[in-house]
Formats: sequence, structure tokens, C-alpha cells
Amino acid sequence: MAETHIERTGGEPSGQGAEGDAALNFEEAMEKLEAIVAQLESGDVPLEQAIELFQEGMRLSRLCGSKLELVERKIEMLIESEQGIERKAFAPEE
Repeated sequence: MAETHIERTGGEPSGQGAEGDAALNFEEAMEKLEAIVAQLESGDVPLEQAIELFQEGMRLSRLCGSKLELVERKIEMLIESEQGIERKAFAPEE
């Protein structure tokens, strides 16, 4: 099991923050989020560290969500119609 050790100074994990988020791709953010979830689920984390991990997890979750929204906006679906193939903006089913 991969462990993530997060040190906090000034409310942000060391080496991270808004600038560090931009450098993370979706897969890296998901890996970090999964490691945080595993740590929290283990139950072996002191309360203060659990709160910090939870906050970091929420930040990573928002980052992943925004990256997915960006990708959704870029995706175009090709629809075959009577007139041939037409381009239509991606609209996820709700």
C-alpha cells in the first residue's frame, strides 16, 4: 500500500498549493487522492493529520473535477445524420 506523508506549513502542503496543482495531471492527482483515502480509511491517523489529509483530499477532488469539466468542454461528438457526419458539442447525460 502506498503511503503519502504530507507536511504542512502555512496551511498548504510543502511544495504544493495553487501553483503545484497546475503541474499535476489528472492521473497524478487521482493517485494522490487514492493514497489519502487509503490513509484515512486505515484509521491509524491522528485527528489533526486526518483533518489535514481530508482538506488535501477535497482540494485534489476539486482539481480532478475541474480537469474533467475542461476535457468535457473540449470533446466533440460526431453524430451521423441524414446529411452525413456533423459535429456536436459534448453534453454529458445527467
